Amino acid sequence: MKTGRSAGLALLALAAVAAPQGAAAQDLVFAPGEDPRFNWASYEALQQTDLSGQTLTIFGPWLGPDKALIDSVVAYFAAATGATVRYSGSDSFEQQIVIDTGAGSPPDIAIFPQPGLAGDLARRGLIAPLGQETADWVLENYAAGPSWVDLGTHSGPDGTDAFYGLIYKVDLKSLVWFVPENFEDAGYEIPETMEELKALTQKIVDEGETPWCIGLGSGAATGWPATDWVEDLMLRVNTPEDYDAWTRGELPFDDPKVLAAIEEFGWFVRNDAFVQGGAGAVASTDFRDSPKGLFASPPGCYMHKQASFIPSFFPEGTQVGLDADFFYFPAYAEQDLGKPVLGGGTTFAITRDTEAARAFMEFLKTPIAHEVWMAQSGFLTPLKTANPEVYGDPTLRKMADILLAADTFRFDGSDLMPGAVGAGAFWTGMIDYAGGADAAAVGAMIRKTWDSLN
Repeated sequence: MKTGRSAGLALLALAAVAAPQGAAAQDLVFAPGEDPRFNWASYEALQQTDLSGQTLTIFGPWLGPDKALIDSVVAYFAAATGATVRYSGSDSFEQQIVIDTGAGSPPDIAIFPQPGLAGDLARRGLIAPLGQETADWVLENYAAGPSWVDLGTHSGPDGTDAFYGLIYKVDLKSLVWFVPENFEDAGYEIPETMEELKALTQKIVDEGETPWCIGLGSGAATGWPATDWVEDLMLRVNTPEDYDAWTRGELPFDDPKVLAAIEEFGWFVRNDAFVQGGAGAVASTDFRDSPKGLFASPPGCYMHKQASFIPSFFPEGTQVGLDADFFYFPAYAEQDLGKPVLGGGTTFAITRDTEAARAFMEFLKTPIAHEVWMAQSGFLTPLKTANPEVYGDPTLRKMADILLAADTFRFDGSDLMPGAVGAGAFWTGMIDYAGGADAAAVGAMIRKTWDSLN
């Protein structure tokens, strides 16, 4: 995951009390049957599975509040089935899961922050396929189902593709943040297409104001916010298939299709009048400081593109939905590419094939497995059968509406690329480009880095 973004939806963090393993129903966060918004029938059906005496081990990246939240979810599985469930988290998950699976001592279930690592282990035969039935279920029950099937499909040891990973918790990146009062005072309307967004950008400039706050600084990870811009724009000027080929290295960085997305980013970032502080300031402005212009008086800017976690860096006391809000980073009407969404997500996979592990993957298909976390904090799901009324915060509900309306979901592209590219040359190349370098030269430099890995 990219530095600075592991907080996920930290804006909505609430204290959650984890139910103890083997908890009785009365110890669960939400008492079964009491709140009619929850799909309790899916919990009751789970009680037909008897795993008494069995232990399920789950290993993932979540610590702190997120550990308490996943514990609160797995407690329902434990209470319904009688299994003992042990979740452990680590900030070194990516390294440790490789060690554990390679040594023959894996957990039953592993939670991968990036699908690429799951794919690496699948190719080594260290993850169990979930079967075509599960892939078909995802296709039918997840919004933009084919996207999620693609993310969970990897080549096995024999080179045959199979479905290995179920995406469970999703983060959203295709968002533009603004202050409703500023828009209202200026008479601006929420743009619904990219054409309208560009027109609004120019209108704000024509009225003597600055439309955008953009900051690409992030210490050693400086440049990653620019890659999110380019990835979102790739999905708005090219097909999802082009995007996939790009993240696999089959569509090189100096291809005209990729250069078109980079130059779209340049339309926003390389115009002094469009950006607070001018184009020369974006590389040196820290991404955590960049939204401050939204809240200045008079406004230093009117819009800020960033993922769902950015309110963590808004002024203390800012209420999302009142003092600040967001809208979908729109697609071009003329491109006819639907409504693509860029984001991230966690993949659940079986690393030790047991009866309890298979039962737990079936549990993750049930609405209750999603609704318990939805009702608390920091959770989005593409599951269409989960009741959106359960969301514990209207901001999450609004984000979920964007997610469920998407025609295409694609994972953060730089996280799918080799580290030397996605967390190296791509970052530095976008800083060079924002500073005035030629797009073709930057694309050729990044391609050269990728080619050197082969």
